[in-house]
Amino acid sequence: MIPVVHHPDYVAPAPAGSAYLWNKNGLVRDLLQAEGARVTWHAPEAMPRRWLEAVHDPDYVGEVLAAEVPPHKTRRIGFPVTPAVARRSERVPGGTFLAARLAQREGFAANSAGGSHHALADTGAGYCVFNDLAIAAVRLVEEGHAARVLIVDCDVHQGDGTAALTAGRPEIATYSIHAEKNFPVRKARSTLDVGLPDGTGDAEYLETLEATLVPLLTGFDPDLVLYQAGVDPFAEDRLGRLGLSGEGLIARDRWVADTLRRRGIPFASTLGGGYGVDALEVARRHATSILTLGEAALGGACNGGPQGASDPA
Repeated sequence: MIPVVHHPDYVAPAPAGSAYLWNKNGLVRDLLQAEGARVTWHAPEAMPRRWLEAVHDPDYVGEVLAAEVPPHKTRRIGFPVTPAVARRSERVPGGTFLAARLAQREGFAANSAGGSHHALADTGAGYCVFNDLAIAAVRLVEEGHAARVLIVDCDVHQGDGTAALTAGRPEIATYSIHAEKNFPVRKARSTLDVGLPDGTGDAEYLETLEATLVPLLTGFDPDLVLYQAGVDPFAEDRLGRLGLSGEGLIARDRWVADTLRRRGIPFASTLGGGYGVDALEVARRHATSILTLGEAALGGACNGGPQGASDPA
């Protein structure tokens, strides 16, 4: 069975004027619920404020939790922070932390949200409010749950916020493979950045991923990986610039899971980016990613893709 972390707060009402697919998390939940006993569900607590402030500026944390984010930061985020969005924003990092702790016990677990890799110290950006990857990694290390955490980011956009927020922490390493000409224009410096040309397809992507990630795994020797499993490298993604097929995304996730399993490294996945006009199509990409990772990491009892969806709450 695949451990999946979810909370009703993940499904926040869409703020007015937002282009983000706010129903995506609910659809992913429904697709996974249709898998029945293949999935076990776990509810996270909200991330305590002191851990939010261990990564983000306390004034910014206060703005978010009070739903009083100023307009210039709202523009960078891409939507207003309403009270519901604020509740979601403190719950999602708790979900990534819980998924990591479950992964340490089970080998793998997934958060059905998260991967908010653009959020910076004093502001959100690019549909990201708090950086759950950085927050979870810092807490895991500082509480002694992990000695070395590697954040593997396969979203089509560079994980600039994650790189910036964990810089100077030798116990946390960051890897980002992304479309070089895509957002953000100004890239941060990860431990290892792999910028790909527009249109990169399945074969070249997978060859490059293996050639660059394996040496980092060997050299850094993490005892835990947080995996940003964005599905926006898909060729038809609305905000992507790469050329992966659906089969290529599955091959990517299977390779990541197989590689980490063979090395005995537990890992937790986060949803990451995925964009399009058909929210159900995007949600299917995400659900297939979680099921693929679970099948490869935990064994053959998790075969196949999502079967269907009920109406989201």
